Amino acid sequence: MPWVAMIRTASLDDLPGLLDLEQRCFNTDRLSRRSFRHLLQRGHAAILVDDREGALAGYVLVLFRRGVSMARLYSIATHPAYRGQGVAADLVRAAEAVALEEGAAEMRLEVRQDNAASKKLFQALGYRPFGVHAAYYEDAMDAVRYHRYLAPRLAPELARVPFYRQTLDFTCGPASLMMAMKALRPSMRLDRRLELRLWRESTTVFMTSGHGGCGPHGLALAAHHRGFGVRLFLRQPGPMFLDSVRNAEKKEVLRLVQEDFIDEIRTEGLPVTSGAASVVDLEQVIRDGGIPVVLISSYRIYRERAPHWVVVTGVDRHFVYITDPFVDLTDGRTPTDCVNMPITRDAFDRMARYGRSGQQAAVMVYGGRPDNRSAAHD
Repeated sequence: MPWVAMIRTASLDDLPGLLDLEQRCFNTDRLSRRSFRHLLQRGHAAILVDDREGALAGYVLVLFRRGVSMARLYSIATHPAYRGQGVAADLVRAAEAVALEEGAAEMRLEVRQDNAASKKLFQALGYRPFGVHAAYYEDAMDAVRYHRYLAPRLAPELARVPFYRQTLDFTCGPASLMMAMKALRPSMRLDRRLELRLWRESTTVFMTSGHGGCGPHGLALAAHHRGFGVRLFLRQPGPMFLDSVRNAEKKEVLRLVQEDFIDEIRTEGLPVTSGAASVVDLEQVIRDGGIPVVLISSYRIYRERAPHWVVVTGVDRHFVYITDPFVDLTDGRTPTDCVNMPITRDAFDRMARYGRSGQQAAVMVYGGRPDNRSAAHD
């Protein structure tokens, strides 16, 4: 009599079986007992198992991100005795159902370049490759990145923006601007020297503590000086982030630096739209061939109260898609998790503001002078 299969959520009682699957199925990159316990108890994750009357035929691990409508299928394993019985496919479908319940619109994953069976499985389930992560695994094997949109009729047209990871805590603005400029001028070389040069050109000097971040005025001028068209959207005129600095002398320096930027913007005649950039504005900018670089509060994603710059790569009826230059390596993130991240339009609207005063800013970058049609409410 065949055993009855049941896919269910794993519990701490499944730890021995999960560890046994790791030992049987993987030679490297194994999850530890501590990792499984953390994910089962506190991690923002789901572990599903295929239970054959007490014996685990396989498991799948899915990770979720706070504030982002995206899931990551981090690991999947099938016991050798149950291979060829559709266990993996059933687990993937169950994982997708759980991801949809969590509000995820997209599933992403990595597969070893030499794992032909897994690549065949995911392609048969509708997953499509979208990149390669070099030397991703412990033995330096490359990983092929796959993704699939889970929501019906979700197939956004996204701007092709190359990824650049910020190398310092305070260079999200330069890194985002670099991605936007590279998308519009493919010959541009992205490296750390350019990242730091852009930071020096656009820094506000002081922020909450330590080195200063970059404001919209400085970023706009940095792009303008390199021959790009720019348009600023600002909810409020004048210097930003003054409330972030308590020291009166530092606050005065920050104000003077930004006022100097503002005077140069006026002299250069760069277009400034008074008011926050709406999702509709972002959609129009992308349609016109521009790339929006938008200020958000990192709190809704990382639970840190700090201004943060990201690139908007697309908008559809349900989601705004962003590419984030920050990769949280301590939390197991990869660039795969930070590219074209779907965020609901309502959530993005709440995210795209910083501080108690709700400061909002966006730098629209174009290959040439921006079309005046995008400035409906200048």
